Amino acid sequence: MQPLTPPNTKISYQAATKEHLQRKPNPLGYTPFEYWKGPKPVIPGSKQPHRPNNTGRTTTIAVTSLHASSDPTAQQNSTVVASGFPAEKQGRLGEKASLDYTNMGWDTPEHGGRAAGPASFQVRDVNGNVELLSGQPPSYANAQLPPRDMKGEPSRWNLRYWRKRTWAGVALAVIVAIVVGVVAGVLVAKANRYPDYTKLTYTLEETYSGTDFFDNFDYFEGYDPSGGFVHYVPQARAEQLNLTYASSSSAVLKVDTSVGNTSSPDASTGRFSVRVTSKTQYDRGLFIFDVKHTPLGCGTWPALWLSDPSNWPDNGEIDVMETVNVVGTTDNQMTLHTDSGCAMDVKRKMTGTSIQADCNNATNSNAGCGVAGASSSYGADFNAGGGGVMAVEWRDEGIRMWQFARAGIPADITGGSPDPSSWGTAAADFPNTDCSVSGHFKNQSIIANIDLCGSWAGNVYADSGCPSDCTTYVANYPQAFTNAYWEFGAFQVYKSS
Repeated sequence: MQPLTPPNTKISYQAATKEHLQRKPNPLGYTPFEYWKGPKPVIPGSKQPHRPNNTGRTTTIAVTSLHASSDPTAQQNSTVVASGFPAEKQGRLGEKASLDYTNMGWDTPEHGGRAAGPASFQVRDVNGNVELLSGQPPSYANAQLPPRDMKGEPSRWNLRYWRKRTWAGVALAVIVAIVVGVVAGVLVAKANRYPDYTKLTYTLEETYSGTDFFDNFDYFEGYDPSGGFVHYVPQARAEQLNLTYASSSSAVLKVDTSVGNTSSPDASTGRFSVRVTSKTQYDRGLFIFDVKHTPLGCGTWPALWLSDPSNWPDNGEIDVMETVNVVGTTDNQMTLHTDSGCAMDVKRKMTGTSIQADCNNATNSNAGCGVAGASSSYGADFNAGGGGVMAVEWRDEGIRMWQFARAGIPADITGGSPDPSSWGTAAADFPNTDCSVSGHFKNQSIIANIDLCGSWAGNVYADSGCPSDCTTYVANYPQAFTNAYWEFGAFQVYKSS
């Protein structure tokens, strides 16, 4: 292929033959064109009848490629390939169709064809040849398009032009946003809800102390309701075996150490122990428990708690001090047990660590919603320090517990005017956010006991590091329970005025 002839060189082209111009009418009714290669031609409104003689007819030709020779003598052999003509009817231009190719939209030879923009020209047949009618087709390479006139178009922000589908989409988006906002607001509000523990003034209602300490309690008699390996003995038997006794300064409750494997009767069906329940029941109040010694020993399950045994779990349970199989020092566990509808996965203010959040006795094997206290809040270290005070505030806003070492008991407690608002953060906090305290807790008695084995101590005995199995150990080693005793100072119950 030879390069295109330099600019301003005249070339003659044969664009079409007479046979082509006299072809049958186009069944489309108009001359085909390509939108991207030239200006849109005027489309006839209807098909024209076939005329054998088309002399004088004007035809628009869109040029798709140009092949020319640089040899001036070969100008008669230059061709134009134009759209709208079948390949077999592409022809050579006659002398009367002399064109300047620079006027046809091609700029320089190195472009190998059109430089930019579409190219087309109109021709009219004259005695079988064609004659150029139009000049240079437009080029859009450097054209400056006029700015788009937006004034006449409706704005997408003009509500008058919105369709129903648009309105429906906007309405749906608004509804979704509202729902998300409400749900998020509820979750945030719930996460931040916390009861108002407004200061209450308390006055002393009842005291358990001195030599008649146990006269305020009923003794439970029989086998343990929790499956423990014990025989709870009545008051007379307990006093005979020296399992309960009191002085002016303390009261002791302990496990029997007199019966061994050679005794008759022996302890093969359970060791003697004691469980006492206060004769008075309470609804709300501030309870001050002076604890001087906590029970120790493998197989032991001691507890200081409040409950209504005749209506458990409907009336709830509050465990103040409880643990199992302790021979050294450990953390005290403070727990609530209820029926369904009481949970503690809410905002809480306490120094202890939550163990479980669901208080429902039917979940987690009745583990309750427990809180672990400080690492030395129960056992040998607690006892060595002379024990301390457990304080329980039970009110409609929630149940809170504090533990004070002997050397750190607040002056308002020892002075008989306790003020929980001055005690700082509680060790355990059970707010009423997702638990109706007034609905789940009522008619509570103070209970103290030492169980052996049973559903908790027995079930975890193998993992506690203790020897043998729980029941065998309890039945045959009475000397192992020498330190298995509670020693209390005084219990005080205050009511808010």
